[in-house]
Amino acid sequence: MRLPQSSRRPLFPRFASIVVLIIFFTLLPTGAGATTPQLQCSPANMRFGEVAIGQSESQLITLTNTGTTSITISGMSSNDSEFSPSGLSLPLVLAAGQTVNVNVIFAPSQTGIVTGEVTFTSDASDLTLRLGVVGTGVTSEALTAEPASLAFGQLAAGSKATLSVTLSNATASNVTLTALQTLGNNFSVQGPGFPLVLSPKQSIALSVTFAPQAAGVTSGSVFIYGPRLNIPLTGMGTANGTLAISPTALNFGNVNIGSTATQAVSLSASGGSVTISSDASSNSQFALSGASLPLTIGAGQSVSLNVAFSPAQSGQASGTLTFASNASSGQAVESMTGTGVAMQYSVNLSWSPSTSSVIGYNVYRGTAVGSYSKINSTLDTSTMYTDNAVSSGVTYYYVATSVNSGGAESGYSTPPLQVVVP
Repeated sequence: MRLPQSSRRPLFPRFASIVVLIIFFTLLPTGAGATTPQLQCSPANMRFGEVAIGQSESQLITLTNTGTTSITISGMSSNDSEFSPSGLSLPLVLAAGQTVNVNVIFAPSQTGIVTGEVTFTSDASDLTLRLGVVGTGVTSEALTAEPASLAFGQLAAGSKATLSVTLSNATASNVTLTALQTLGNNFSVQGPGFPLVLSPKQSIALSVTFAPQAAGVTSGSVFIYGPRLNIPLTGMGTANGTLAISPTALNFGNVNIGSTATQAVSLSASGGSVTISSDASSNSQFALSGASLPLTIGAGQSVSLNVAFSPAQSGQASGTLTFASNASSGQAVESMTGTGVAMQYSVNLSWSPSTSSVIGYNVYRGTAVGSYSKINSTLDTSTMYTDNAVSSGVTYYYVATSVNSGGAESGYSTPPLQVVVP
């Protein structure tokens, strides 16, 4: 059905918008009190914007078999050639609960508002499904969008992505944008407030976000009232994968206080991609090392990450490292244990042999010059000695004496050897 053009239409843009809405909603199927149709369409009606003659606009609809038995879609047609459905190979068997997507294209051949119906014929309980469609043909579009449509591609359920679209006044006069409406689940728009006026060649930017909550194709649109511009939106939610961690427990053993030990863990995704958004450790002595989050793991892929243990005190420590993600399996948790031990220091001493005939040496140690105590329990017959009884942060002074066969002991070696233990 084509509506006659009014010569005064350019003077009443708001009235024209109201007319479009009235026409659009009169296309709703009758029989609201009837049994719920087995074959359903989303959206239930389709509104196209102003499209220049010779151009086209395509929107996506989803047909769903809501019944408990399969149906066969045998026919698909439009009562107006300016609306054309495509994308189905008929006849098509649609199993119970199954969906299929159809493109509907509006390609006006003359100016004016056009309304019509796209009809789907099947052996469902309701036999015929009618989709109301409306669009407007114009000689040129007052408002343009770049890009003209937004396709978000595949996105894991529970995550989100944002794309930008620029609206531009393509005329030599002001264009008033009276309102903005977002259609379709999981889409949202951020931008300047409406109404607003765009001067010639002026542009504004909108940010459109797609946040699928479940697997499946989602379609929608951003409709700008005033110049009646429609921006089609499509996106596909994908099922979240599961996240596995291996090994599920790490034991770092003994680690010196003040030092760090690392071990690797492997995180893998199956059944779909998984995005790890953050990690949290229940014990500050354990931490993820060298990883940058968020991190996306593709389906069937795995990544290796390092976990570090940096003991701050003596004794056994334990904790858990939790990875937050959009995985359907929930959070992945790594348990960790380790023992902090005090650093053990030793001082290795060596000296030149005595020029006299001797049978061995004694080693003395002190914390001040001139005050020493012998530290070897038996006579050292070599010219080397290891002192394992030292403490961190202490300065020691060492001297040695020689002993002959008669048991006589020489004086202290000079100068004393100074050793600072870290």
